[in-house]
Amino acid sequence: MNCMATVRRVGDVTVVDLNGRFTIANAPGLIRSTVVGALESGTRSILLNLAQVTYLDSAAGIGELVGSYTSAVRQGACLKRVHADKNIAHVLRLTRLDAVFEMFDDEEAAINSFRDRRGVAGQE
Repeated sequence: MNCMATVRRVGDVTVVDLNGRFTIANAPGLIRSTVVGALESGTRSILLNLAQVTYLDSAAGIGELVGSYTSAVRQGACLKRVHADKNIAHVLRLTRLDAVFEMFDDEEAAINSFRDRRGVAGQE
């Protein structure tokens, strides 16, 4: 199954819509390279939409999330997640990544949380 990462902007937040089964065979480096590309474009608010993710393996899934988070933090950016299904959420709890990433069930609430973090909408 092909994996995809589609990038879109909602105000000053970059939303990365992930789709597919993220394994080392299907998507090596896809999540991290997409996040790094967003960071290089100057964004400091990144939301990973996991609604269409069906599987995360330890390398192309979990490892890529950790690497993406590390890259974001090093550049003063904020990386959050939205819409993980129950199986993906379970894996994130088992690996304790649920304590690292803020997780939301609603995209609008997630986007607004970036504004709340800055205090004034649009200031980064």
